[in-house]
Amino acid sequence: MAKAFEEQRRSPDLEALPFEDRIGLLVDREAAERDTRRLTTRLKIVALRQTACVEDVDLRTPRGIDRAVFAKLVEGRWIDRHENLLVTGATGLGKSWLACALGHKACRDNRSVLYHRVPRLFEALALARGDGRYARLLKSLGRAQLLILDDWGLSVLTAAERRDLLEILEDRHGRASTIVTSQLPVDTWHGAIGDPTVADAILDRLVHNAHRLQLTGESMRKRSAKTITLDGQPEH
Repeated sequence: MAKAFEEQRRSPDLEALPFEDRIGLLVDREAAERDTRRLTTRLKIVALRQTACVEDVDLRTPRGIDRAVFAKLVEGRWIDRHENLLVTGATGLGKSWLACALGHKACRDNRSVLYHRVPRLFEALALARGDGRYARLLKSLGRAQLLILDDWGLSVLTAAERRDLLEILEDRHGRASTIVTSQLPVDTWHGAIGDPTVADAILDRLVHNAHRLQLTGESMRKRSAKTITLDGQPEH
């Protein structure tokens, strides 16, 4: 507000405004600055893998993204309803980018978000189990309004990884939303989990209330090597 006040003093046009209007401008400036600081802190904590915004998503390239469905995902009410989102497709189609863009939008909407690549998350949980931080880490994963689990299904889960994933999803079921990205089609996830009984429990908590984006088409990495948008940036 002090900075805005100094700017008002240096602007002859603003001196003519009524006192109430000038105060309103100061308050608006302070509110905007606080929102910006909160968003900066939130994004730093989330540590999204890619700097992505929903406004930059390329909906012109055929990838199987329905514009109406994507608009509803951007709106974010599915997060309020504690629903999940499964993003699948071959490598290079922008699954992680889309997940990060939706995570960024959730941060802008003042929602708590966490991002983890699944292989590294399992490593972190194994270390936490050994040094006494396991319960605290699980609690942190359970509290986030939106949890992004990126690169799921790269290998068949071990027994410990199956238990960890079930604990995470059990804590979040009906309380928060989860985005999962995977190269594997959803109908093959049962085999990727390994144990049929645990797989049933995991998929019951993850899939039954989930929206799905099945990406198709040519790799965006290959396209970006050939096609540059008008502003000189690769397409996403």
